[in-house]
Amino acid sequence: MAANGQGEKRSAEEAAGEEPVLSLLDVLEEDDALEDEACAGYVKRQALYACNTCTPNTEEPAGICLACTYKCHEGHHLFELYTKRNFRCDCGNGKFKQMECKLFPEKENLNAGNKYNDNFFGLYCTCKRPYPDPEDETPDEMIQCIVCEDWFHGRHLGTDPPEHLEFQEMVCQCCMERCSFLWAYSNKIGVPIVTKITAAEADQEVKVEDCSEETTKSQNGPCIKTEEEKEVKEEQTPSTSCEKIYLFYRKPVNGHMSSSAKTDEKTEVEPCKLKEYRQHQTPRESGATYWPNNWRSKLCCCDQCMKMYTELEVLFLLEECDTVQAYENKGKSEVAQESRDPLMTALSSMNRVQQVELISEYNDLKTELKDYLKKFADEGKVVQTQDIQKFFEDLRSRKRRRQDGLQYYCS
Repeated sequence: MAANGQGEKRSAEEAAGEEPVLSLLDVLEEDDALEDEACAGYVKRQALYACNTCTPNTEEPAGICLACTYKCHEGHHLFELYTKRNFRCDCGNGKFKQMECKLFPEKENLNAGNKYNDNFFGLYCTCKRPYPDPEDETPDEMIQCIVCEDWFHGRHLGTDPPEHLEFQEMVCQCCMERCSFLWAYSNKIGVPIVTKITAAEADQEVKVEDCSEETTKSQNGPCIKTEEEKEVKEEQTPSTSCEKIYLFYRKPVNGHMSSSAKTDEKTEVEPCKLKEYRQHQTPRESGATYWPNNWRSKLCCCDQCMKMYTELEVLFLLEECDTVQAYENKGKSEVAQESRDPLMTALSSMNRVQQVELISEYNDLKTELKDYLKKFADEGKVVQTQDIQKFFEDLRSRKRRRQDGLQYYCS
């Protein structure tokens, strides 16, 4: 009833030509609605955490968003998962038993689109160890696979990460076996892998120099290729042309197309990059692969390859915005915009404990202010400036009394 009365009053003010009055409560409720909407859907890429307090390794795995770590899981034992794609926050759903999310209480019981791994229990890599590992004294960095999104020690990838060559992304050994088509691209556009050779291997290595088309070298001197060998090599060497393929049809006979070729005189067909790369692919290797910047844009997008990506559930490899680098660049852009706000500047300079304390104080203030303004909404009253001033005066008085009481107790 109060809400209806307030709505009628606004209509009367608008009819009289006056500015409609919007209470601060309405602003807070609108802010909550936007916050709920943001928490409701799957996010393309976001920072995630797992709560070992609410969902230990004896329970089902679950992931929570950054906002819920502040609002719903303050003081809990959290695992930082960095970023994961296409994930919906699990906080408060069926995996959390009786716990209700404070940001978005009405959640579905299960997020079927979410994918989980051992990271949600604080275990990483093929060794299934925590990070940092108190029992591991070997200094090593961890790298995230862009396909399975698990984290791996550099020494457990099957191939050493390139030391002097920059790479932006990595695909682990297991994902390379599942997405074997990537081997053809790795030979062509991947970051070269430097194989380390031990002293024993170096003694047994036989150095072989490639022959040119005319001569090869052997222990007894130059090896001359015969004309017959040249012709055989030319017949076996596939075409390396990257030109577009054109299919030519018969020209019309007496002004009519032949029955076997009722199409355009010239049809353009885009070649499949993968098929071309496979013609020059070296024998299949093992281990992880490393990829430079913008390598995704060089993947083939023909119909056959698109079908393959769909079946393997790796369509995201075609999206540049899926990369962690794109996510970080977006974050930097948002931070640059927020830096204009003194409050956000102060918040970004704090450590996590200070941030949690400040956000906790803000949430308490928000709750108290909402309860205070709700009284006006229930009575159909308009909030005046003096009402807001009175609220903050009372708030300061209560804070001073708490501080005085604490000093008296400590003394």
